[in-house]
Amino acid sequence: MSAIRKGLRRRGRLVAQAVSPPRRVLDAVPSPRGPEPTYTAPPAPRLVESPVFVLSSVRSGSTLLRVLLNSHSRIRAPHEMHLRTVHVHLSRGFTADAMQELQLDKDELEHLLWDRVLHLELTRSGKDVIVDKTPPNTLIWPRLHRCWPDARYILLLRHPGAVIASLTERRADPDHEAIRAEVLEYGEKLEAARHALDAHVVTYEDLTAEPERTTRGLCAYLGVEWEGGMLDYGAKDHGTFRPQLGDWSSTIRSGRVQPARPAEESAELPPRLAELAKAWGYPVGAPPRR
Repeated sequence: MSAIRKGLRRRGRLVAQAVSPPRRVLDAVPSPRGPEPTYTAPPAPRLVESPVFVLSSVRSGSTLLRVLLNSHSRIRAPHEMHLRTVHVHLSRGFTADAMQELQLDKDELEHLLWDRVLHLELTRSGKDVIVDKTPPNTLIWPRLHRCWPDARYILLLRHPGAVIASLTERRADPDHEAIRAEVLEYGEKLEAARHALDAHVVTYEDLTAEPERTTRGLCAYLGVEWEGGMLDYGAKDHGTFRPQLGDWSSTIRSGRVQPARPAEESAELPPRLAELAKAWGYPVGAPPRR
């Protein structure tokens, strides 16, 4: 190739580069985010208008309640779904403005996603009532109530002393102060929900001592006929039991409702937890049995 032809080809590339517009790299580097928008979106229509949420502390028997309910032919109660940890990320500075034009904000986008997850699970199951029993939902129940104004709630209570004992036994190196604080946080949220919501209240102690009577009351609240097969939950498939998705202890795996371990009557509760226990109908400060 002659030097002239080489020069022409080289100049041609230079000219092409000069006249070609630079490629857009909108998503290469995120733009800095400004202050959080103040717009609050109105609620959008829901695919699942009246889901059911079990509000309880950790270590209160919510997995047992789940498998009993999930054994009903019309009730789908899956593993813990942790919807509150499913978030929407508005990655660009103009995204919030774009969503506002659609009457949406970050919270409502998350609500739509949560609702879609429930609807998908319900559709796959072929049932018509869905129950989410993730205990940390208790800590955000006001937002659940905002997301689903027509949601229904089951409050599952257990003696705070028994919850403390169960958590202490379960943890390899228990921090007793942190455990009491955790149980108190759940207790305060449950007490607020008990007063604010039109919820159906059951206790773990009643659920294990009188499972038929307790599940009959639950079915009446949910508007379904009671089924005796609910008590034989071990004959049904309830999915995988593993950490963070529910209780995976041998007690649950037994497939039978077993008596609850009572709280130590001589154990002293912090004052506020003692108040909550009393408000929930539990004996407090009784002398130890001989």
